[in-house]
Amino acid sequence: MSRSGRRHQEEEHENHERWLVSYADFITLLFAFFVVMYALSSINEGKYRIMSDSISSAFRSIPGSSSGAQVAVNTINSQLSIAIPAKRLPPNVKTDTAQAAKRDRLRNTAKDINKALAPLVDEGKVTVTEGALGITVDINASVLFAPGDARLDLGAVRALAAVAQILAPTDFPIIVEGHTDNTPISTPQFPSNWELSGMRASSVVRLFIESGVDGRRLTATGYADQRPLADNATPDGRQRNRRVAITIESRNPDNAVEVQISDN
Repeated sequence: MSRSGRRHQEEEHENHERWLVSYADFITLLFAFFVVMYALSSINEGKYRIMSDSISSAFRSIPGSSSGAQVAVNTINSQLSIAIPAKRLPPNVKTDTAQAAKRDRLRNTAKDINKALAPLVDEGKVTVTEGALGITVDINASVLFAPGDARLDLGAVRALAAVAQILAPTDFPIIVEGHTDNTPISTPQFPSNWELSGMRASSVVRLFIESGVDGRRLTATGYADQRPLADNATPDGRQRNRRVAITIESRNPDNAVEVQISDN
């Protein structure tokens, strides 16, 4: 047999398994379709049965051509309705939102305190700052107490009662710290600056409780002269160190940068 005869017979040979290519393409597309639907949607039980019956019917009626694949997909689409669930925020987004709302509430509380004590803030007797632990209100001891005493003056009672009215509706933990300078004290009531600083902090806490602040949120601490703000070698430095610090805790020390709170 000549070469031309053999080539003619080879060209006439027909591959009867070409339908497998179309069938494989259809199965791949169908698999990808359901993977995407599973990732994006939720299917209720009734609709799932419809989808299952449609797939079974489609596979039973698929002819050996690519046109059958198109018919099967159309049958499924005509009977299946996917319910897209409501978009849910990831847990970290919810946490960030809650923390941002908490920071806003804390800063609004600080601004209210700043307004309530505005005359003392203008005189430099009170400072309101935001730090790593939360909001700190530093009140000079000369505003609150007589020298060497832990009883609140009448003007101090009014000022602290105004602060208590702002703090009472909130839920932030509150730490009240008493601080002194390094000048020694030795009286029957206050043998050292430790007793004086602790009693001054306790006097403020007691007034807060009487003004409606939940006592479970309050802590009184005395530090004597161990945490000075300024050098005790000068009269001005000693005056700055004699103070009561009220810290409204955020329990979220993300930002350790201290900033001045203003009304603007």
